[in-house]
Amino acid sequence: MKMKRLKQCLLLITILGGLSISEAYAQKNNFANLARYAKENAALPKPVKKEKRVVFMGNSITEGWVRTHPDFFKTNGYIGRGISGQTSYQFLLRFREDVINLSPALVVINAGTNDVAENVGSYNEEYTFGNIISMVELAKANKIKVILTSVLPAATFKWRPEIKDAPQKIQSLNARVAAYAKANKIPYVDYYQAMVLDESGALNPQYTKDGVHPTSEGYDIMEPIIKKAIEDTL
Repeated sequence: MKMKRLKQCLLLITILGGLSISEAYAQKNNFANLARYAKENAALPKPVKKEKRVVFMGNSITEGWVRTHPDFFKTNGYIGRGISGQTSYQFLLRFREDVINLSPALVVINAGTNDVAENVGSYNEEYTFGNIISMVELAKANKIKVILTSVLPAATFKWRPEIKDAPQKIQSLNARVAAYAKANKIPYVDYYQAMVLDESGALNPQYTKDGVHPTSEGYDIMEPIIKKAIEDTL
């Protein structure tokens, strides 16, 4: 009997220990990185009357934009909420914290690059497209206007050289998002055509150093396009 109880106690300790390890792992590996902008969001006051706040939701392309051209955001009162490496799955999870709770008039969504790069698993266009639709629906439910944007051109990803069909996947997703935007009367900004090199689907080397992320010159191309769309929408 004593031996049986001892075994039960050891089993319980093992289970609890395993749960503690799992919880610690989960806490250290916050999938959506919800805390990335927690301090900035908490410090951001509620919009004043008639203020038309604009939030840019994105990945490293958006995060790098704020870092490379901070004056573009400060001068126009835009708020960047890009996190390097993230996919549409992670955008959707943090959409409330980094968009809805900030009470913007408009959100600009740029999603898809890291989905195609398979940063969190195999690429499934249906899932990525669904995530984008879900973000649009969340925004609309909270009376936030939306601008959808194309995925930027990319022939390859240096961190995922085994992916050989990135251009085809990007073009397919862009076509689908553009069609959805048109059908639902949502503004759609096409960075792709302004920045693609040729039929190879590569990002023009004049605007990038690694084939994926824009340089300052690349952002120079993007800024008047998105700014006009924002002004027209608001």
